[in-house]
Amino acid sequence: MTETHRLLEAANALSYLLAASHVPHAFYGGIFVAVLANSFQSDEIYCIVEGGQNQTHPFRRVRDAIADSEDFSSTLSPWTNRLHVTYRRPIPAVEIEILPAGETGPRRLVTRPPDSSVTIIQRIPFLSFSEFIRAKLKTWSIRMSDRDAQDIAYVMARYWNRIDINRIPEQDMNVFVTRNTSTLPWWLALKRKYGM
Repeated sequence: MTETHRLLEAANALSYLLAASHVPHAFYGGIFVAVLANSFQSDEIYCIVEGGQNQTHPFRRVRDAIADSEDFSSTLSPWTNRLHVTYRRPIPAVEIEILPAGETGPRRLVTRPPDSSVTIIQRIPFLSFSEFIRAKLKTWSIRMSDRDAQDIAYVMARYWNRIDINRIPEQDMNVFVTRNTSTLPWWLALKRKYGM
């Protein structure tokens, strides 16, 4: 586990460089729940970066944005299609995995309502509550990790009223709720809110 404030420092520094290069991005992972819960420890941080038609690949956009920074380096792993960015200012360094938008999270990272897929917390862009649940649910269905289940349960229990049910795959959530019954009341409350 890493101290949350170190991850937030790295996220803030990377976000500054990406924003200066006009690269739409949002952070995702256990860091989001740690910030919401005001927890001192967090175990994962990802940065989702938008690409798309007539745009450079998200990995290229990130490498270009951090190219002149002494605080960042990147490692591309082409055989696994992963890019890791290392923030070297704190010791030990902080590693952030870069994920292409659409592969994880929404294809378009929008901060303006009503189609907002990004929320700003502590001046750092994170996936919105709905997009966080959607992305974590996808990850949970692949890994079946208890940590992913805890993150989903935490956000559902506290922020269910801010979640857009239209962004949540109903079948996946039904499977999740049968295996994590503590989330059932919040899922049912969300369905009632939308008249389902």
